[in-house]
Amino acid sequence: MKIRYFDHGATTPVSREVLEEMLPYFELQYGNASSMYSLGRSAKKALEQARRRVANALGAKPKEIYFTSCGSESNNLAIKGIAYANKEKGNHIITSKIEHPAVLHTCQRLEKQGFSVTYLNVDQNGFVDLEQLKNSIKPTTILISIMFANNEIGTIQPIEQIASIAKKSGIIFHTDAVQAIGNIKIDVKQMQIDSLSLSGHKFYAPKGVGAVYIKEGIDFEKIQDGGHQENDKRAGTENVAQIVALGKAIEHIYEQYDEYNQKLTNLRDFYIQQVEEKLPKAKLNGDRKKRLPGNANFSFPDVNAQELLFALDQKGICASAGSACSTGSEAPSHVLTSIGLSKNLAYGTLRTTFGKDNTMEDVAFLVESLTQIVPSLENK
Repeated sequence: MKIRYFDHGATTPVSREVLEEMLPYFELQYGNASSMYSLGRSAKKALEQARRRVANALGAKPKEIYFTSCGSESNNLAIKGIAYANKEKGNHIITSKIEHPAVLHTCQRLEKQGFSVTYLNVDQNGFVDLEQLKNSIKPTTILISIMFANNEIGTIQPIEQIASIAKKSGIIFHTDAVQAIGNIKIDVKQMQIDSLSLSGHKFYAPKGVGAVYIKEGIDFEKIQDGGHQENDKRAGTENVAQIVALGKAIEHIYEQYDEYNQKLTNLRDFYIQQVEEKLPKAKLNGDRKKRLPGNANFSFPDVNAQELLFALDQKGICASAGSACSTGSEAPSHVLTSIGLSKNLAYGTLRTTFGKDNTMEDVAFLVESLTQIVPSLENK
């Protein structure tokens, strides 16, 4: 049975170009990048090339890039690090109700440590309430953290407007851009972004490597003790092979940006059009236009998403009911409830996220499968 994979928002396969570039650093160029001999210097050189590649992709300086193990660690390092370093200036943080758990749980942890957090509402399409943002700013506000694009419903936030609001009030602005990298062109300087988190396995690098951009001049504390790696901001022996892969992946995805994103947009739009035509009771979640090119999120009334996923799996189709980080939770998605969905719709939601290897034929097979499965589950 052919496997058709439509869950690239959860993870992507490692691309051939990325794999080939990283392999030598497992067996031949295996030196510790902190060692002084030639094998170590070679590893260090590769690490710094990767740093330049990430910086170039974001319009940043290489010294503003810090490598981590994943997007969650990047969010923790940025938010906690900035909060701890600036606590003498204030203790108030602003975020939104639809952030990834790596941001929400980090903010909740900070609340237990004496920080105050405002969680902004979003509208039915998932956009942050900008007026509420402006009205929530206090003299003690030190950080605003709003995700670039939502991992479940695909809505792309007005990041430049949010950054401008933060800048006018002298507040540091961080964005979780894990889902945005490769799908949106980002220039951190032009967009006035002070800090940004990313994760390699969302754009064809391996799992287990990420990075955080923190603008030069912004003070932040390390949250992991140990050695002096990453300019003494993130302790631990550098994962050179994975970092090399991250650098190659982000460079490669932006080299083919226009073609890649046009393909994903075409797949997404065809899928949305077909589902709405053949399953008229389906509800599209997220903004119709300002959404990630490969993301389509539908709710099917009176359908249990877990049963739907199982039935699709029997046909070799991989999709999700929402964020892979929330799998196993019995509660409805906090993103879907925040945009006002009823429990009936929230529990019947299917997220499909397309990738570079998907075809129109694959999507047509997915639609045909849904037209067979959804009505049978409605009648249960």
